[in-house]
Amino acid sequence: MLARIQTAVSLLYPPRCLGCGDMVESDFGLCGTCWRETAFVGGTVCESCGVPLPGTGDGHRLECDDCMAHPHPWSHGRATLVYEGRARQMVLALKHGDRPEIARPAGRWMAHAARSILVPETVVVPVPLHWSRFLKRRYNQSALLAQSLAQELRIDVCPDLLRRTKRTAMLEGKTPEQRFATLEGAIQVNPDRKEKLQGRTALLIDDVMTTGATLSACTLACRANGAKDVRVLTLARVAKDA
Repeated sequence: MLARIQTAVSLLYPPRCLGCGDMVESDFGLCGTCWRETAFVGGTVCESCGVPLPGTGDGHRLECDDCMAHPHPWSHGRATLVYEGRARQMVLALKHGDRPEIARPAGRWMAHAARSILVPETVVVPVPLHWSRFLKRRYNQSALLAQSLAQELRIDVCPDLLRRTKRTAMLEGKTPEQRFATLEGAIQVNPDRKEKLQGRTALLIDDVMTTGATLSACTLACRANGAKDVRVLTLARVAKDA
């Protein structure tokens, strides 16, 4: 009976590609064309932000020019996609296009990138969304990614560990200095969840990293409230040549 119901559902609602909407073999997948057009990060990467780097590793810590010029307060960072082309379209669809289902496969992709920076006693922490934007959007895309990732890796997640206490202006189009100034004092640790951080490593989750201002604000809040270490993982990373 269950098989018949599943067959009927698949006939009524055939699986569609997350990128272009064409039919695919299974739910939450990409067609061959979209897979080839999606810029997954691989090979040598910046240890701080996860952006791809040319060449091969030499056993020493490698960082991109931006991270060397403007060091971040977290220790390690990874990204799953380069924010361009089809990857950019999917990130924007998740963030602004009312496509929360994208978080499910994205969490699986992010799990692969996370494995090299995972340590024992890690707690997954999403970047918070101000309540007014949450009401408008109806979900926090970073929290959906965090929950999908944590389920895939079977590690602890605390969706409300951080709070965005001030509604800040949109960061798009602002200089790095303006971004950092806008976020000053805007993110705090939820006092009811503070014990989750004590002596542990926080793995911050966000959809996309541009300058790292938001993740820096979250990192400083975690460090000031008992986190032993902070690492970051984003679905996508903006690259200068993207």
